[in-house]
Amino acid sequence: MKTIDSHHHFWKYSTEEYGWIDDEMKVLRRDFLPKDLEKEIKGAGIGGVVSVQARQTLEETEWLLGLAEKHDFIKGVVGWAPLISPDIKKCIAGLISSSSKLKSLRHVVQGEPDENFILRKDFNDGIRSLEEFGLAYDILIFERHLPQTIKFVDMHPEQIFILDHIAKPGIKDNLLEPWKKNIISLGKRENVFCKVSGMVTEAYYLNWTEKQLQPYFNTVLEAFGPERLMFGSDWPVCTVACEYRRWLGILRKLISKLSVSEQDFILGGNADRAYKLNIQ
Repeated sequence: MKTIDSHHHFWKYSTEEYGWIDDEMKVLRRDFLPKDLEKEIKGAGIGGVVSVQARQTLEETEWLLGLAEKHDFIKGVVGWAPLISPDIKKCIAGLISSSSKLKSLRHVVQGEPDENFILRKDFNDGIRSLEEFGLAYDILIFERHLPQTIKFVDMHPEQIFILDHIAKPGIKDNLLEPWKKNIISLGKRENVFCKVSGMVTEAYYLNWTEKQLQPYFNTVLEAFGPERLMFGSDWPVCTVACEYRRWLGILRKLISKLSVSEQDFILGGNADRAYKLNIQ
């Protein structure tokens, strides 16, 4: 099957809503829309993409779903919804009724001041609603949140989880532990998939090397196997450190020693399965 980019963003830039884009990332201070991504993926063998929320608003989720309905190459949306709200089921039902392309929800857990936010009862009550609607949940954390995340996943053995950006290890400082020990432990939970994405922006933007990335890829391959890893570009964020096609080329090189079927899993099959994209 064709390659599926399981993780990218669209936005209409404003300083108020994207304050996290600092001076080192100033190339991101503009709009990034479907026409821009189409230019990046043209001729690259990309058969579809999954659009991921960048703002924690229902307005953004509805906007992404609207874009997905207009552009066939957008196969799925990872949106945001107020998971701690007692009305979360009604909210999800409304989103799904507007578009069948809602495939997952995500909360920016890495930005919560409470280090144990992911274990909160009200948050976990919301997570239990996802299984009822057949939605996945994308986990966005820093590597220090992995111990709590393992407990969180164990609370929901039937829920499909997709870990974003390999849990953001300390690549810039070449730190493997305790991330490695914890990621291998998380990988034992067979309901968890992992996106090979965001690695170049966890390194130093201007002087990272492919060799530096290798042990981190080796670790997630050991932890999840080729049957639960998936390609994600993290475009346009990746462009502060690496152009779209370069990252795709690096990933293809990283998986080049695997069998053709295993490469197909990582490049597209696993995203198709985890997000229920039903791409033929």
